[in-house]
Amino acid sequence: MAEADTLLEVKDLRKYFPVGGFLSGTKGWVKAVDDINFSIARGETLGVVGESGCGKTTTAKLVLAAEPVTSGGILFEGKDIVGLKPKDLMEYRRKVQVVFQDPFSSLSPRLRVGEILAEPIVTHEHVSRTEVNRRVGELLELVGLRPDMDRLFPHEFSGGQRQRIAIARALATNAELIVLDEPVSALDVSIRAHIIGLLEDLQKDLGVSYLFIGHDLAAVAHISHRIAVMYLGKIVEVAESLELCENPLHPYTKALFAASLPSHPDEEREEIVLTGEVPSALNPPEGCRFHTRCPFIMPHCSEEIPELKEMSPGHWVSCYLY
Repeated sequence: MAEADTLLEVKDLRKYFPVGGFLSGTKGWVKAVDDINFSIARGETLGVVGESGCGKTTTAKLVLAAEPVTSGGILFEGKDIVGLKPKDLMEYRRKVQVVFQDPFSSLSPRLRVGEILAEPIVTHEHVSRTEVNRRVGELLELVGLRPDMDRLFPHEFSGGQRQRIAIARALATNAELIVLDEPVSALDVSIRAHIIGLLEDLQKDLGVSYLFIGHDLAAVAHISHRIAVMYLGKIVEVAESLELCENPLHPYTKALFAASLPSHPDEEREEIVLTGEVPSALNPPEGCRFHTRCPFIMPHCSEEIPELKEMSPGHWVSCYLY
C-alpha cells in the first residue's frame, strides 16, 4: 500500500482505564486496548472482529476522538490527532463520522428527519437554508429514501430505514472515514443484506473508507477488504478477507469460524472449542493473552507475548505455532 493512499494509521495505541476510588487512589488498570497497530487506505474497509470485551468498541471510540489516548498515535492523512486543538478537532470530526448499532436510540425522537440531517451541515458549513434543504433531499435519495420523508419523525420509519437515515447523517459532512459500530446487528436478517449492499454502493460511488466493527463474521467478511482479529486488547491476526476465511492461522480465529454457521452444509472446518471464560483486562495473562484457553499451549506461550509475523503477503499472525 502506497503511503499516499493511507487515510488512517494507528501506531502502538493503548487505552488503560484506572480502577479505584477517589479516596483509595488507583489500584490497577484495565488494559482495554494494549499496543495495537493498523491502517486503513482510502476507499478501503477494515473489519474488526472478536468477542465482547476484546477492545473493539474502545478502539472505535479512540479513532473517533471520543476517548483520550493513554499512549500511541492516531494519524489521519499523516497528521496525529492526539492532542489536537478544538478547531482542528472540529475539522477532524467533520471528516470522520460514525454509525451506531441501534438506529432508534442514535436518532433524536424530537427532531424530524430533515432537521437531523441538516444539523451537521449547519454545524460545519456556512450555507443558505435553500442549500441545506437541497443537500438533505440529496442525502435521502442517496440512501434510497424519498426526499419528502424529511418531514417525518424517526419513529415513523422501520429499523432498516432508520439505519439508512443514520448513514445519511454520517455522509452529511462529506466524511472520508465512517466508523460502523455493529451497524446491522440490531436489524432483521432480511434487512442486513440491503444495508450491507447500500454501504458497498456508497463506497464505490463516493470513495469513503470504513472501519467496520462486528460480531457477525459473515457480514464482516462480506464487506471488508481486510480483517483484524482482536482478543483481550490485542490484535492477534490480520489478513485480507478472503485469505482469512480460507486460511485462518491463529487458534482464536479458527475458534471464531468454528462457532459461526458454515457458508455451505458440506463445508468442513477444524473444530476448536474454547473452554473457560475470557480473562479480565484488569489482570490479563502473562505472555500470549490467549494461552489460558488455547488447546495448543506450549511452555513459552505464558512467558512472552508473540510478535505479529507476516506468514504470507499481507497475512500477519501473533502465535508461537508459526
